[in-house]
Amino acid sequence: MAAGTGAGPPSRPARPPRTALREPGPLVSMCGGGRTTTTGTGHSETMGEWGAARTVRRLRTRLERLAREAAKFGAVGAVGFLVNVAVFNLCIHTFQLAPIRSGVISQVVAIGTNYLGNRYWTYRHTDKRRIRRETALFFAFSGVALVIENAVLAVSHYGLGFTSPLADNIAKNVIGLGIGTVFRFWTYRTWVFRTGSAGRIFGRSGGSGNLSSKEKSEDRRVLLK
Repeated sequence: MAAGTGAGPPSRPARPPRTALREPGPLVSMCGGGRTTTTGTGHSETMGEWGAARTVRRLRTRLERLAREAAKFGAVGAVGFLVNVAVFNLCIHTFQLAPIRSGVISQVVAIGTNYLGNRYWTYRHTDKRRIRRETALFFAFSGVALVIENAVLAVSHYGLGFTSPLADNIAKNVIGLGIGTVFRFWTYRTWVFRTGSAGRIFGRSGGSGNLSSKEKSEDRRVLLK
C-alpha cells in the first residue's frame, strides 16, 4: 500500500522585510499662496535668527528712547545753564556778592527752571499724582549736585588760588556743572521720574482714571515703545 500523502500544516506567509526608520520629513508651510519647505534644522536656525533680530530691535528701541530722553534733558539743561550763568554773573558784578553765595543763588534759580522743564516736557508722561514725593526727591538730588558744583568752585577759588572771573566761571559752569549734570540725569531718571514700568506710569493701585484721554494715549505709546 502506497504511503499516503498527508497535507502538512499550512506554511506561514513570508514576513515583509523591516524598513529603516524614516527621518522626520520637511516642514511645509504655506506663505503667500506658495509652498515653502524647511527642514527641521533650517526651522531651528530661522527661529534663532528671529530671536536675535528681536533682541537687536528691542535694544535699538531702548537706545533710541534713551537718546530722545537725553536730548530733551539736555535742552532743558541748556536753558537752566543760561539762567545759571546769567544769575551768577549778575550777583557777582551787579550786587557784588561773594562767589560761593552767588553760585548758590544762581543754582537755586536754575533748579526751579530745570524742574519745570523736566516735569512738563521731558517726563510729562509720568504719574502726576506723586508731585510731592517727586518734588522732594528732585530738590534733594539737585541739592547734592549743587554741593558738587560749588565744591569744585571752592577748590578752584580758595584751594588753588584761581580767583579771576574767568577761572570762577570755568570751575563753576564748565567742570562743576558737567559733573553735576551727569549726576542729575542719572538720579532723575532712576529715582525721580521713573518710566520703566506700568506701575510708575499709571500708579500701582489707582489705575489711570485721573488722567485725561490724551495722557492715557501718550502713556500707552510710551509703554509700547
